[in-house]
Amino acid sequence: MIDDTGLPADGSMHVVRSLELRVADDPHPLEVAKAPSIAENWAREVAANPALFNGKMILQRQIRYRDGHLVAEGHVSSFATFMWWRRQPDLAGASHLFGYPVLVSSDGALIAVEMAPHTANPGQVYFAAGSLDLSDVVDGRCDIEGNMRREVQEETGLNLDEAEADPVLQASYRSRRLTLVRVFRFRETADQLVERIDAFARSSSEPEITRAVAIRSGDPAAHRYGVAMLPILSWYFGSSA
Repeated sequence: MIDDTGLPADGSMHVVRSLELRVADDPHPLEVAKAPSIAENWAREVAANPALFNGKMILQRQIRYRDGHLVAEGHVSSFATFMWWRRQPDLAGASHLFGYPVLVSSDGALIAVEMAPHTANPGQVYFAAGSLDLSDVVDGRCDIEGNMRREVQEETGLNLDEAEADPVLQASYRSRRLTLVRVFRFRETADQLVERIDAFARSSSEPEITRAVAIRSGDPAAHRYGVAMLPILSWYFGSSA
């Protein structure tokens, strides 16, 4: 099924030939219209997890994909708005767009991370990634490549400049969430990368992750995966078979 984005909502992978991630000057319409409900939900979220921080992020209002060309309209929003939105059954009024740097070891494993208990997704396993925020906005546009580099550096200590980047950017869409995927191949083995990442986490005063995870199969039950991981695992291990 294809919705108003122009993308199938089944998580399948589609090549992105051009990309424009615009950021509007005004607040997200949801943030204005649902302010009381957002505040009430945030109070509950913080009561359950006091470590949460209500920073600024970019939440999409509209996404359009046609013939490989992707254009998105986003607004600066609070993390509280995002947390309220993702609890809505129909996820109406917004979309979440984020980058997924798929780290691949020299022996063919995917390298992901398990999120720490104090984060918004405790215990989930997915690629080092995070929402677009103000530091990713350059001249009114979001820099998805810069976002990938920043998130990988912050969570794992790895520098994506050390890896060979696949020239193809791909999009995977489901449940009002759009994942922009690029594969990065490292010269090190899975064991070496896991050791590097775990050492980095141990040296951090407040690490975002509990450990690195080497993924060697597409088994969806192997770990407690974030939902956006599943179509990527199927795509990668299916194409590598």
